Amino acid sequence: MASRAEITAKYARAYRAASKVDKTRLLDEVVAVTGWSRDNARRRLAQTAKPRAAKPVKRQRSRKYSYEALVVLQSVWAFSGGQCGKYLAIAMPALLEALERHGELVEGKGRYWPGVRGELLQMSAATIDRYLGPARARDPLRGKSTTKPSPLLRSSISIRRAGDEVEEVPGFFEGDTVAHCGPTLKGEFARTLNLTCMRTGWVFTRSMRNNAHVHVLAALGRAIEMIPFEVTGLDFDNGSEVHQPWRHRLGCRPQDFLHPLPPLQEE
Repeated sequence: MASRAEITAKYARAYRAASKVDKTRLLDEVVAVTGWSRDNARRRLAQTAKPRAAKPVKRQRSRKYSYEALVVLQSVWAFSGGQCGKYLAIAMPALLEALERHGELVEGKGRYWPGVRGELLQMSAATIDRYLGPARARDPLRGKSTTKPSPLLRSSISIRRAGDEVEEVPGFFEGDTVAHCGPTLKGEFARTLNLTCMRTGWVFTRSMRNNAHVHVLAALGRAIEMIPFEVTGLDFDNGSEVHQPWRHRLGCRPQDFLHPLPPLQEE
């Protein structure tokens, strides 16, 4: 195919400026060499002989905001946990105020100054996403999941859907543990126990050193003491730290969480 293209290009230069008689002769030679039909050879020579239009030069879009604003924007994005442009544009005033208050952004240091602050506050959501595109591709901020799905649990526990009715009275909580591990699960890191009442939306959070059984039990006991209404039931995900028989619909006394219950006896 490459040799045919070279032959076509060679003959096309002569074919374009040749007379009618010469074009017939050149066409015969191309057909003999390539094995194409006469119509195909004529069409290819004509297409190759056409002068190609110059490829339009793509105009580079001028940068509206300074390089300093781009650098600081990447830092603010990282502190926000990798928010998208729509969230970041709305949260920008609060984020800048918090970072300044805690000394993460100091005027005159790290390319940060009042002009850069003004640029960040003026950026639209689309501009933020466009400016952060290279940073997202180079260093994506993704969380790590510490929960391993279990086929047995999926088949034996009913799934609550978005349209399902919640409990009629407050007190039934959905629970989960969140790992504050960053991009890696190596080493020891803090975790948070989160409990959410499915009826009222009441949220209880408690930090833990890790997901050891004793820490999870202590956090649950503290939740029972601090939640201002009776806890009628708990439903956790399938994390190994909460694989206990009291995972579903248990009596809600604080002392129940101080010591692990004995395993269920098979019938």
